[in-house]
Amino acid sequence: MTVIDVHTHQLHPDWLAEIEQNGGHYSAKTVIGGQRAVHLDGAPFMTLTDPMFDIDMRIRDMNDAKVDVSILSLTAPSVYWGGEEVSARLARVMNDHWVEAQTAHPDRLRWFATLPWQYPSKAVEELKRADKNGAIGVFVSANVAGRHLTDPGFDPIWTEIEKLGLPVLVHPTVPLGMNEMDMRRYNLVASVGFMFDTTLAFTRMILDGFLERHPKLKLIACHAGGTLPYLAGRLDICFDNMPACRENTSLRPSDHLRNIYYDTVTFTQEALETCIAVGGFENVMYGSDYPHNIGDMTGCLGRVDNLPETQKIAIRGKNAMRIFSKL
Repeated sequence: MTVIDVHTHQLHPDWLAEIEQNGGHYSAKTVIGGQRAVHLDGAPFMTLTDPMFDIDMRIRDMNDAKVDVSILSLTAPSVYWGGEEVSARLARVMNDHWVEAQTAHPDRLRWFATLPWQYPSKAVEELKRADKNGAIGVFVSANVAGRHLTDPGFDPIWTEIEKLGLPVLVHPTVPLGMNEMDMRRYNLVASVGFMFDTTLAFTRMILDGFLERHPKLKLIACHAGGTLPYLAGRLDICFDNMPACRENTSLRPSDHLRNIYYDTVTFTQEALETCIAVGGFENVMYGSDYPHNIGDMTGCLGRVDNLPETQKIAIRGKNAMRIFSKL
């Protein structure tokens, strides 16, 4: 049974250097405990770890955890800062870096394209280039520099992604309202803020009719869907009783939740099983969030292996093989 990790991250020194030199609201500085982290307006949300920059260390860790293939992606804040030139250039840097990584480890590594989403024409141009160079999917944050993913300005990008048939990893970033929610302390962005961001993004897509306008999109909700599985019943009862929820869609939210995909980045067996109950095991794929400081290749795979045999086989790699046409 091939094990395919659909949620892993890799950085590049040029990307970090640009944040340190020209990050604007973003910065990299030391946090409590001595590690360095990327911050937005003083709120830490992404701790830097050595394996984020070291492909050889990644391969060793994959071997130890018995993971066969990792699909690389950037992480928040992706390249959504610095202006058009910086954003487009760093997207090319990241995508070219992953071509080199896959070339060096053709049996072990694949990658999600990074795009300068704020600049749709540049994003479509880079998407086509990345697709030709071997990208098997696309990365996007659950909000792009404060803009919702249903923003009509992004329509050209979504249309091209749908045309190419590439799955999209929808990954949280710092949620809107971070300052109002006082999320600077206690690493609240990472522990709960990310979950808000994913949940809000997909709920908007559902109620906005976005998923019906783009029926061929293959969207992966990171971190086992944030809080979506837990809130499925509440979303449905609001839909049934509040006309505003039915303004742009005729399908109940729980029906939509069986038409998107999920990873296994959650940290209890019960949470994983709730995700499977809501989304269906055919829509869940192994993911680890490696090499974040809370990434867990071994633990996430262990929870998958505790599932019934049919579910285990599908989630370890069979579902990914079906969903990613280029694997």
